[in-house]
Amino acid sequence: DTLAWWVRASLRSDPNSPQRWAHVLQAIEAMSAAEQKDPAWVYWKARALQARAGEGPSGEASRGMARHLLQTIASPLSFYGKLASEDLGSRIVLPPPPAPLTVAERQAAQDQPGLQRGLQLLALGLRSEGVREWNFSLRGMGDRELLAAAQMACDRQVWDRCINASDRTRHEIDLAQRFPTPFRDEVMRTAKESGLDPAYMYGLIRQESRFVTDARSHVGASGLMQVMPATARWTAKKIGLPWKSELLNDRDVNLKIGASYLKWVLDDFGGSVALAAAAYNAGPGRPRRWREGPELEAAAWAESIPFTETRDYVKKVLSNTALYAALLKQDSAPSLKQRLGPSIGPRDAKAPPPNQELP
Repeated sequence: DTLAWWVRASLRSDPNSPQRWAHVLQAIEAMSAAEQKDPAWVYWKARALQARAGEGPSGEASRGMARHLLQTIASPLSFYGKLASEDLGSRIVLPPPPAPLTVAERQAAQDQPGLQRGLQLLALGLRSEGVREWNFSLRGMGDRELLAAAQMACDRQVWDRCINASDRTRHEIDLAQRFPTPFRDEVMRTAKESGLDPAYMYGLIRQESRFVTDARSHVGASGLMQVMPATARWTAKKIGLPWKSELLNDRDVNLKIGASYLKWVLDDFGGSVALAAAAYNAGPGRPRRWREGPELEAAAWAESIPFTETRDYVKKVLSNTALYAALLKQDSAPSLKQRLGPSIGPRDAKAPPPNQELP
């Protein structure tokens, strides 16, 4: 972990420093072989090799090694996989859908008593027991069995278990299961009314609640968009919505409040989806501080977020967003790098002052 933070501290240092990339490379190469396989460190090692490559055969060898490293992680399914593909100049191609499940495969999943018990417990509101039973029942399953289990959950609109099972497949990838679009009419309408990209809204909801309408976090955030009670009251007042605390688990109200707040946060951070996602997760005050210092490439800024939860959250929301844009068949959808923007740094002196009212 010390070496990981050395990499992040180096990424956060002055981009013009001649030692910046040397320190990134030194820290990654000091990691164990297993740690170096993490896509984050594969990506940043490749970037360091590119940045330090000089002229002549040795420089060309470094660039060749960097290309090879990027090729090993290039994928449409992850944050660094997408960045690697874009750096290689490759068009991101989504995996083909698997062959349709047979009647026998579907029936085999239905006949699994553990899966049935898990879904029944969830239906009774016994979430921890249901999740435990479901996860235990998935152990040892192959791809086709996992897809059948996921489809059983999807058919019953238990979206988090659908995603959970489908995410485990190794070779057969069903994006419709991994990135479902429930409540589509409501999400699309709310996004349009709020001035948000529906792919961004879907990407955030998937990370926040896995589409569980009555989800509640350990800190008290509730509903599809995991809105805190105080934030909900403030937002409801701003949009003129009569407020009762029980409304927070109403699907449409939760979407309206969450989307309204997200749009205000996005506007406050100049349209930066990375900063807005960080603010939605950690509150607006923290990313205001985190953006101070040198102006950084947006991906480097995201990797240097000091909170582990928020760092992971921002990367996953943005990766989700890019996939949802493809699944929603958005014309001329921006690449992940375009979504991140060219850089993140201190607020422009000409920009309006930060909205200190935002909770």
